[in-house]
Formats: sequence, C-alpha cells, structure tokens
Amino acid sequence: MPEIDTIHADALPLTYDSLVEQFSACGVTAGQTVLVHSSMSRMGWIVGGAVDVIRALLDLLGESGTLMMPTHTSNNTDPSHWENPPVPEHWWTIIREHRPAYDPRVTPSWNMGVLPEVLRTWSGAIRSEHPIGSFVAVGKHADYLTSKHKLDEEFGQTSPIGRLYELDGYVMLLGVPHDNNTSLHLAEHRAQWPSRRYHREGTAMLVNGERQWVEYDMLQLDTDDFNAVGAAYEAKHRIPVYKVGRADVRFLRQRPLVDFAVEYMELHRK
Repeated sequence: MPEIDTIHADALPLTYDSLVEQFSACGVTAGQTVLVHSSMSRMGWIVGGAVDVIRALLDLLGESGTLMMPTHTSNNTDPSHWENPPVPEHWWTIIREHRPAYDPRVTPSWNMGVLPEVLRTWSGAIRSEHPIGSFVAVGKHADYLTSKHKLDEEFGQTSPIGRLYELDGYVMLLGVPHDNNTSLHLAEHRAQWPSRRYHREGTAMLVNGERQWVEYDMLQLDTDDFNAVGAAYEAKHRIPVYKVGRADVRFLRQRPLVDFAVEYMELHRK
C-alpha cells in the first residue's frame, strides 16, 4: 500500500504512546509470548513507523515476555512450484544452481512486510535456521522458540509455532485475516484427512558450511479454508475484534485455536 493511502484526515497519526494504549486494550501484557502477523499499512500513518510498533509491543511484554514474527523466504523454493508469478522452465536450473544459500543472519524475508524485517535486525533478535519457513524472536523465550528448526518440520511440532503451542502463547493478527495465520499450518501437520499429501520441495541452504541445493518431502499445505476455520472459531468462542489505528486486530491464545482447527480440518477436508 502506498504511503499516501495511510494518510486519513479524519484520523490522528499513531504515536508510541497511542500504540501502547491500543495494544494494551487488545490484551497485550507483561510475560506473554506473542506471534504477530501484520500489515502495518492497514494501521494508518505512524509517526515512528515500524520501530514504534515494535517498541510498543516489546515494552508491554516486558523482560519476561517474547515477541515473534515470521521471516519466511518463499523465494528460496523450487521454481517449478512458483505461481505468483511463474518463471520460464528454462530458468529453473539456473535458479537452483545459483540461488544463494539461506543465512539467518543476512537473508532478508520475502513478502512478509516491514515489521518482521525490522524485528529481524533488532538488538538481541534470534532467527531460526529453516531456509524457507524461518521465524525471528526477541525476548525471554527467543532461543527456545527458534532453536533446532528442522528442515522437515517447517510448521510442525518442533517448529517455532509448535514451540509456541507448548508455551501456551498468543497469536496477534494485526490487520490481516486468518489465511495469514501460520499457526493453522501446525493444525495441518496434526490433522488427518483423505487427500493429505506430501510433495517434493527444494531449497538452497548451508550443509556443513557449504552451499547446496537440497530436496526433501514436505506436507502439501493449503490455506484455502483458513479464513473459514478462523471465522468458525471466532463465532464459537466469541473472539472480539479490536482496533489499532484503522486495522482490525484479533488477539487470541494459540493452543485452543490449533486444537479447534485440527477437528475442523478432519471433519471438513476431503
């Protein structure tokens, strides 16, 4: 969204102080572990930009809390799967041979928005090692959430979202719908349905310090029903919709949502 579209004469600019007040009204408080999915532009014009958003969240969470965001690199996948946009088939080998290996210290996230990129470079930030589905975290549980993120566990039990489940953490959807909610991928890893399949994926990564193109089998993920899952869960549990600036915000515990989603997928997916 262009910056001009965030400027509205009928709304005041957001400041650090107003962000603290509004995030607090959503339920953010000290000691929580929170995974944020975001579209910062939907909030409106922010005086301090992404830095003020992250400062407000971290200050509310305090030293005993943890903030996590997705820093995925979906451009480091097999180009034969690309659809938005696809690339010519005669490019595929070139991409596989020359894509730089994922490096959690320097590889930027891809199409994840401004907030995760700023958090990625935050003092004390720790990023997981998955070459496609990484997360970054700051705070008390950052190391636990991001450590030992295995290649075949992109969104499974030992992934950062699986660790968030173990910690009984929270999910914040800041201006985005449930089809951005990666915690529902954890439900996919746990659920069983007739058409559940795996597919062959490829990625550029470091193996013993050397760049390699590595292929592996991963669960075929599908976000088509995520908004329906989210809507059904919100209706059943009367989840409120808050506001931060102009953005709709859902702030909810992750564990009961994932448990509900497993049951929903096993009932509705064919």
